[in-house]
Amino acid sequence: MAVKSAEVSVSGTLQQERQVLNNVQGCHYILRCYGEETTTSQDGDMVYNVLLEYASGGTLAHLINNRGLQETHVKRYTRSLLIGLQHIHACGYVHCDIKPENILLVPSKIGDHNKFVAKIGDFGLAKRSELSKKQKFDPYLRGTTMYMAPESVADKVQEPPSDIWALGCVVLQMLTGKPAWDTIKSDDLMSRICDKYELPKIPSDVSKEGREFLKGCFVKNPMFRLTAEMLLNLPFVQELNEMDELLEDVPDDALKINFSFALYNGDGDDDDEDEDEFSRASFSDDLRFAGDSQISYFSEDDEFVKIKVPEEENQRELKRQKLFDDNVNCLGNVFSIPAGV
Repeated sequence: MAVKSAEVSVSGTLQQERQVLNNVQGCHYILRCYGEETTTSQDGDMVYNVLLEYASGGTLAHLINNRGLQETHVKRYTRSLLIGLQHIHACGYVHCDIKPENILLVPSKIGDHNKFVAKIGDFGLAKRSELSKKQKFDPYLRGTTMYMAPESVADKVQEPPSDIWALGCVVLQMLTGKPAWDTIKSDDLMSRICDKYELPKIPSDVSKEGREFLKGCFVKNPMFRLTAEMLLNLPFVQELNEMDELLEDVPDDALKINFSFALYNGDGDDDDEDEDEFSRASFSDDLRFAGDSQISYFSEDDEFVKIKVPEEENQRELKRQKLFDDNVNCLGNVFSIPAGV
């Protein structure tokens, strides 16, 4: 179990993420949310906690680690992400920050237990799609520049096709071990993304099926970019056996439990949980914050993980507006840009 926390006074973004997660549950390839709770820290501050699925495999970024993955593994992870995105978009949302750091790896519960299933996490920047007709005016551009689509950078438009472009960047990075663009200077990067003649380079050693898939993602005009459903029908992922990916999850109805007063016992085996494995206590008792480091959904042990929302997210929640910094590290920072900038 992972507990993502923030002081109540600056927890608006985390509460919004919890609401989005609640609305997109029901897909194996989206990180599961078990509930929320409010506790009091040792300093007397009220703390808002979101209870999340434990991903012992870490992040996709950690797995890539500057070296490409075998194409067979890339296909498996890609298929999982496509199904997750298809579900998110069908629910009327845009993730807005698809990148390796936000893809979590959860052990498969059937077959090879050393095989991991990719799940989409971190919905802190997600928004309603305008196509859902529920979207209020949003003057902010969300996400990480390295994975932004041309229409996002040029016109501040972020809709389902923007997630597909970002997915293409992730798939290319899985294949090569390197980001889709070979520059991290913000001005150069944004200029290249907007250039109507320039696309991320696909190495010649990528298979024909892989190249076809990436070309379907890297279409400058979002109107002609392939959807998640279309991409699932391409040979690159279509040939996979779905049973190799499915998790042996209990029915979703069985997960509708009030976890606000449950304490995970941390024995590392949640497949045969009995009722006595939970006690009437808070998940965040004995909570030890992880400082201001980046959020992590995994640890080296099997106990539930305690996580604190990074200070930069708290500041963003307090200010809700931050001017673009030309020296921002486009590979790692998440930021909001006023639409007029």
